[in-house]
Amino acid sequence: MNHEDPVLLHTEGRVRHITLNRPRALNALNHDMVARLDAALADAEADDTVTAVLIAGAGGRGLCAGGDIRSIYEDARAGGSASVDFWRDEYRLNARIARFPKPYVAIMDGIVMGGGVGVSAHGDVRIVTERSRIAMPETGIGFVPDVGGTRLLGAAPGELGVHLALTADAVGAADALLCGLADHFVPSEQVAALTADLAGCDSAAGIEETVRRHAAPAPDGELAAHREWIDACYRADTVEEIVGRLDSSGVPAAKQAAATILGKSPTALKVTLSAVRRARGLGSLEAVLDQEYRTSCVAFTRPDLVEGVRAQIVDKDRTPHWNPATLAEVTEADVASFFSPLGDRELGLAAVPATG
Repeated sequence: MNHEDPVLLHTEGRVRHITLNRPRALNALNHDMVARLDAALADAEADDTVTAVLIAGAGGRGLCAGGDIRSIYEDARAGGSASVDFWRDEYRLNARIARFPKPYVAIMDGIVMGGGVGVSAHGDVRIVTERSRIAMPETGIGFVPDVGGTRLLGAAPGELGVHLALTADAVGAADALLCGLADHFVPSEQVAALTADLAGCDSAAGIEETVRRHAAPAPDGELAAHREWIDACYRADTVEEIVGRLDSSGVPAAKQAAATILGKSPTALKVTLSAVRRARGLGSLEAVLDQEYRTSCVAFTRPDLVEGVRAQIVDKDRTPHWNPATLAEVTEADVASFFSPLGDRELGLAAVPATG
């Protein structure tokens, strides 16, 4: 095993460990890592000595901060297509994880954002710690939640998912559990003991029982106390009306949410609201990933993605100049264009029978 490899593999007992290994980049995913992950899952699926797969991140700061945004930025500026190819394989990997026939255990410790959610939150056993910070932060860079994120957020109780999608807010362990993004809280100091005990498990029931033995109640979260205004404000039909309800609610946290939303890309906000609501009716993760591939491909050609990454990641001036600059300027036709079929460029996951 070469410890310079971006994906490390080893087996403990009957559990195949997959470690994302780009700690200086917070284990951000690139195309090579996606290919390695897919190959690792294919091998683990075919290996009868492997009972389960466990994914974690190297470096102690997080599982994965998302896709390699700077590479996507450079590709978009150059008018390339590497990012579109990356998303095609990444979304196929997300679908594979969701239907993986053996227990898939994700240690969602530290930072878990964007693509990091895609390689963890579709698994069977999703473990958070007191250090977990989980988010789909795409609207802040002029992009739209992907990797199945619109399905996950759409399935959250009430309008919690819409709140997280529009604000791009990160949540801790308790709120991740509340929103259905995770299953168990395990204190970070217990994760090593848990993984050691998992090595002795030879069945899905054994995996689940071992996790439950190490699990504990999560520290209190924030969202449960805000459900009333979140559900009332975010059930509005449009982003403009959502912001209006938040701003006039009389609740300081709601007013802050309105201000946060207004700092995001107006186009991304409107497409995201539509995408989450459409995802609720699509039925399968594969159909949602097909939809997300459309929105990603269109977003890749629009100015807000490059501008958002420039402002947040490259220049770090935190003052993006969105185009269009206001919600009122983003038309229904603009939003609809993100969902138009791509013809022979479709991802086509929903048309392929699931295997495994």
